[in-house]
Amino acid sequence: MFESVESLLAEHADLERRLADPAIHADQATARKVGRRYAELGRVVGAHNAWRELADDAAAARELAGEDPGFAEEAERLAGEEEAAAERLRLLLLPRDPHEDKNVLLEIKAGEGGAESALFAGDLVRMYLRYAERHGWKTETLDVAESDLGGVKNLTLAVKGRNGAEPGETPYARLKFEGGVHRVQRVPVTESQGRIHTSAAGVLVLPEAEDVDVEIEDKDLRVDVFRSSGPGGQSVNTTDSAVRITHVPTGIVVSCQNEKSQLQNKEQALRILRSRLLAVAQEAADQEAAATRRSQVRTVDRSERVRTYNFPQNRITDHRVGYTAYNLDHVLDGELDGVIAALLEADQRERLGALESPAG
Repeated sequence: MFESVESLLAEHADLERRLADPAIHADQATARKVGRRYAELGRVVGAHNAWRELADDAAAARELAGEDPGFAEEAERLAGEEEAAAERLRLLLLPRDPHEDKNVLLEIKAGEGGAESALFAGDLVRMYLRYAERHGWKTETLDVAESDLGGVKNLTLAVKGRNGAEPGETPYARLKFEGGVHRVQRVPVTESQGRIHTSAAGVLVLPEAEDVDVEIEDKDLRVDVFRSSGPGGQSVNTTDSAVRITHVPTGIVVSCQNEKSQLQNKEQALRILRSRLLAVAQEAADQEAAATRRSQVRTVDRSERVRTYNFPQNRITDHRVGYTAYNLDHVLDGELDGVIAALLEADQRERLGALESPAG
């Protein structure tokens, strides 16, 4: 794997020269793209330099230990640090998700279970809001349809990370495995006999597309306006401010009614549409690449149950990686790092195994 380091070091040096040229900053989109790649490769350069320094120190200690046994312990310690540094570098050299640095749109929808499902979808929304708050991320509700009991029929949430966030700490990097069917087992508030019910809500995670990622032609859009409605169907305003956009080539339909202005709803709908089109394009690219690795985590079908939230036992279980913990109350308060870490570690192991296994 380390054979690829030299080319990355050369690329990093070339990007440094480009960023030092004032001309590149005339095009801010290009400058941002080059800057992100430079920062990404900076981690590889730092890890490589640390590994080489430890390797040299370990070699020197082994040589001295041959003459003076007193250096044997030092040589062993440095060998362990060298191996740890090599592992850090190995992980950084894994192929990266092309959307790793992006913000995300989370779409959360009630599923089977009626009112209880909508209440659970609302719990998931609050969980992700609290998680974003803990990480210092900004959130924005782009569209929402609430249920009669205060739950959520469907909601689209934009999550924006901090400027200059380290790779692996962006909203998409942390939340990309949250997509799928989330199942809850508990006694609903509407249940008078105390019986445990099972219901579900769906989560869709989309990398938020920038204008340069997806080009949308006006001729490909059909825009309809209608009157917004709230819980139970009652009208919440008297003007046709809600917007429905159909992308004719793909058949993708996006509706927004959260804002009072028709123009604002159209802008929000286009924002969601760009991200959906980006996801469709990426999925098509993955299918065309015959050698694309499909890990246990990445290939979970969205129709499959990915996680169960069991209230009577205060238990959360992620079925993809066999993760179980008895701190559901804390998870629902936004302490998701444990289960997310388990998913990321499983993905890393899978990718390392794919790279290190013999071809064919």
